Amino acid sequence: MTTAFYSHAECRLHDMGPGHPECPQRLDAISDHLLATGLDVALDFRDAPQATLEQIERAHSAGYVLQLQDALVQIQESGQARALDPDTFACPDTWRAALRAAGACVAATDDVLDGRARNAFCAVRPPGHHATRDETMGFCFFNNVAIAARHALDVRGLKRVAIIDFDVHHGNGTEDIVAGDERILMCSFFQHPLYPYSGAVPKGENMVNVPIPPYTRGGELRETLMAMWMPRLEEFSPQMVFISAGFDAHREDDMGQLGLVEADFEWITRQVVGVADRCAQGRVVSVLEGGYNLSALARSVAAHIRVLADV
Repeated sequence: MTTAFYSHAECRLHDMGPGHPECPQRLDAISDHLLATGLDVALDFRDAPQATLEQIERAHSAGYVLQLQDALVQIQESGQARALDPDTFACPDTWRAALRAAGACVAATDDVLDGRARNAFCAVRPPGHHATRDETMGFCFFNNVAIAARHALDVRGLKRVAIIDFDVHHGNGTEDIVAGDERILMCSFFQHPLYPYSGAVPKGENMVNVPIPPYTRGGELRETLMAMWMPRLEEFSPQMVFISAGFDAHREDDMGQLGLVEADFEWITRQVVGVADRCAQGRVVSVLEGGYNLSALARSVAAHIRVLADV
């Protein structure tokens, strides 16, 4: 079986304005680097379908989904972009892009569970891990990983899934949605203090939050994750692993002050894949979150995908 690579042209149409770091060129940088390095031949490229509202409402309240749909469709019809919160802007193509991003993660989940792929990477935007059950936040509209995890549990009948969130920013939206759900173990690390200034105190016993100080480098982080993540993951023994894969903890990324490099993302991915191999029949779905220095993003995603594709 191959590694499925999910994306869609409509994910590139979402645009939050000139100079914004969460830009369409992020996906171009990834695809160009995969082509230049020859890594593309190891992947099975698949178009993301649109998520249904029913799928989205497994992670978000129906009221929020309806309100966001109304707002984004109005923007689509008016042709005028506007801000939904201080950090999150929507353009006429945002609604379609958000449906594709969530739909990619659901489709990837089904493909992996049905044996049509060994694992999957979803190169999608807008990202999702700051979107709470009821709010847009931090460039995010729908929480793609939470939607996929709930699909695996509520529709596909799994009993236990893990969510791994590595990003310079705390995945507060995912925590808001899954905290207290004993079927989900969420393990994350993030720079603290830093936006969204949360996560130091976990909201549930199923959360393994690892706040780390600015200027932490890979060696120190690896020791911390081995001590804090790995025992809980092995004990929990997930049947599937989801990754919120943010690469803005790279030392070249200006969104934070952490000191990771490609080798660190490769190491993290190997640990997570190892857990999946031992506990979950190798089933992993990884979803793009942050990463805003285009060169560092492309190189880091490639390091991540090499482990997934075992090349």
